[in-house]
Amino acid sequence: MKTIIRTLAKEQGFDDCRFARAVQASHAAAYFSWLEAGNHADMTWLGRDPVRRADPAQILADAKTVLVLAMNYFQGPTPRRLKGTIARYAWGADYHSVMLEKMTPIDVFLRNNGGRQKCYVDTGPVLERDFAATAGLSWQGKSTMCLNERLGTWFFLGVILTTLDFEADPPAKNRCGSCTRCIDICPTRALRHPYQLDARRCISYLTIENKGPIPVEFRSAMGDRIYGCDDCLDVCPWNRFAQKTIEIRFQLPAQLEILTLRQLAVLSDDEFRALFRDSPVKRIKRARFVRNVCVALGNVGTSEDVPVLKQLARDPDPLIAEHASWALEQIREAGDRSSGVQE
Repeated sequence: MKTIIRTLAKEQGFDDCRFARAVQASHAAAYFSWLEAGNHADMTWLGRDPVRRADPAQILADAKTVLVLAMNYFQGPTPRRLKGTIARYAWGADYHSVMLEKMTPIDVFLRNNGGRQKCYVDTGPVLERDFAATAGLSWQGKSTMCLNERLGTWFFLGVILTTLDFEADPPAKNRCGSCTRCIDICPTRALRHPYQLDARRCISYLTIENKGPIPVEFRSAMGDRIYGCDDCLDVCPWNRFAQKTIEIRFQLPAQLEILTLRQLAVLSDDEFRALFRDSPVKRIKRARFVRNVCVALGNVGTSEDVPVLKQLARDPDPLIAEHASWALEQIREAGDRSSGVQE
């Protein structure tokens, strides 16, 4: 049955399929300590009943096996965007819906063979990365991201909890060695120690999960990033083996490739929803997205962006208005410095 399931997974477009025992996650104690230190910021769901999150049997009664699935999303060389960096995982269609759709035939096969299942793609209380390592699909790098010898860092994880009992695959070996590139590159020093991420400092958290203002101390370090950050993934040496995905839905749409920061800043609510209707970006909604774009304009914008920012500084949403005002001040100070150099 494992061979049949792996064949079915491959037919559905998955790049790997492994099996782990449905027992307590191997890093459960480390996870509890991470939560106690407040490293999850205000992502309160991560701290909700952590003991349950670390034990699949508490999610699905009589769970015996965790199927771990990987899907490559590497789109090849970075396209020529005119500033405004979006993390690769959010370039195209929302991976949650893409993967859950492709997991359905596997769920049906298991059900037809007497199993009860729960399928998750970042949507349930499961420590997926732990089970990916236990199942031999990947190891957890010093960036806390999963690494695979064939896929590098560019893959999504999905899990299927099942009551069917399968032989577990051997665990993965950590192959990071002495490399610390991911730690060294982090713009905000969110990776202070190997395997320890402080979400409160992470640009991915600040631009996506964070619902309020972006702390001023991190804004300059954001550069032109408007949704997420790939720095710790980009520098990983294992990415030299990454191959382009066959899933065309993960590609960056042509329209998004050519829109400028200034154009993104003035999107109406309807325009924002239309542009990102199939994208993970839609979940942060327009106000937070424009907040991020304002910070990017403050870092890389010019005097040509001032009229748009002045308009946004009068926006009725205080989140947008404050970040636009900050951006205006940054551009003014950059102009003053430039004038001083010229003099």
